Amino acid sequence: MDVDSIRIHAAPWVVPVCRGAIRDGGVAVHRGIILAVDTLPRLQQQYPQAPVVAHPAAVLVPALVNAHIHLELSHLAALAAAPLDATFTGWIVRLLQLRDTLGAIGEQAEQAARRIADQQYRSGVSVLADIGNTAIGRTLASSFPGTLLPYREYLGLAEQTLAKNVQRLSQEDDADLCSGHAPYSTHPRLLRRLKERARGLGHVFPIHTAEPAAEGEMIREGRGEMVEFVRQRGFWDDSFVPRGSGGSIHYLRDLGLLDHRTLCIHAIHVVDEEIRIIAGEGVKVCLCPGSNQFLATGTAPVRAYLDHGILPALGTDSLASNPELSLWREMRLLAAAHPTVTPAEILRMATLGGAEALGLGHCLGTLEAGKEADLLAVRLAEDPESEEQVYRLLVTSVGHPEPERIGQ
Repeated sequence: MDVDSIRIHAAPWVVPVCRGAIRDGGVAVHRGIILAVDTLPRLQQQYPQAPVVAHPAAVLVPALVNAHIHLELSHLAALAAAPLDATFTGWIVRLLQLRDTLGAIGEQAEQAARRIADQQYRSGVSVLADIGNTAIGRTLASSFPGTLLPYREYLGLAEQTLAKNVQRLSQEDDADLCSGHAPYSTHPRLLRRLKERARGLGHVFPIHTAEPAAEGEMIREGRGEMVEFVRQRGFWDDSFVPRGSGGSIHYLRDLGLLDHRTLCIHAIHVVDEEIRIIAGEGVKVCLCPGSNQFLATGTAPVRAYLDHGILPALGTDSLASNPELSLWREMRLLAAAHPTVTPAEILRMATLGGAEALGLGHCLGTLEAGKEADLLAVRLAEDPESEEQVYRLLVTSVGHPEPERIGQ
């Protein structure tokens, strides 16, 4: 090893996430890889020739992971600029109308998407899982300083759209990531094909799940607000077969879609039995508190997920359903809505939870030997005197807009 390339980044507190916070700690780094995380005196003893890079009045934490965003909707921010005065399906109608007016692609859409991607990185996010129907995400992936995973989203519930979508899917390059939109908008046989492809290629498979309560009514009874919306759009052809009982997780399980590489986005309207199914299959969950709050779709059972051994990821969703895209804000919202969930658990969601959900837990999400040295130096509003206070200030304080990034 080239010992001259070793650096020790030191701070009053280091939060590895995989274990307790370290007072007067440091992270030894060699060419972008973490060698060790410990107290500063021990690291200096272990690497006596390594220079120390001090980060006074800061806390060292892993970079954040945004496990769900729609960059291509960034130019539709007007939708979330005022309080919502419509139902969930009414909001979808407005989204489609505004997108038709402004265009789904073009310079305005691309510039807005790039601006949000840049803002995400500056705020401390190193990984974005982007869901889209256009090529905007794939275009931005090559220039994003971190990791941008661009998913092409498939929709089409009617039988008449199935063959065309299956043919289109068969022509995708193996390197391309693909997802299904939601149970209420994607034909069940298409969902099976999408999951089979993802499973064969070793890709994570994200899908919006149990976001509006109306999705469950459609799945169980074949009626309700969601069915009427799809019917009005001309995509309800009575080929959908209601289950009669159960919810979205039962439905996805029956289709064979659930395993450790399935990522259920939102997952609000689930019962205890479905949470046990999620835990048993190793399914990942991504919560989007800001979007859920704006759309009034409900609150996810976060404590129940954690109690079943499920560490959710966090996502911001899009500017069309969330007035501010910030994982720091998502953490604050989650803390305010779930007082039994600790700040330490919430920080784990924004880091390790996202990394594991996207299949990156082996290299990101915590500060430990062998992982990438992708960390942040976050300055807090006050000097914490305890580990508990460190987590509280990180998660509940307003701020941290542009933490210092450390990679070497």
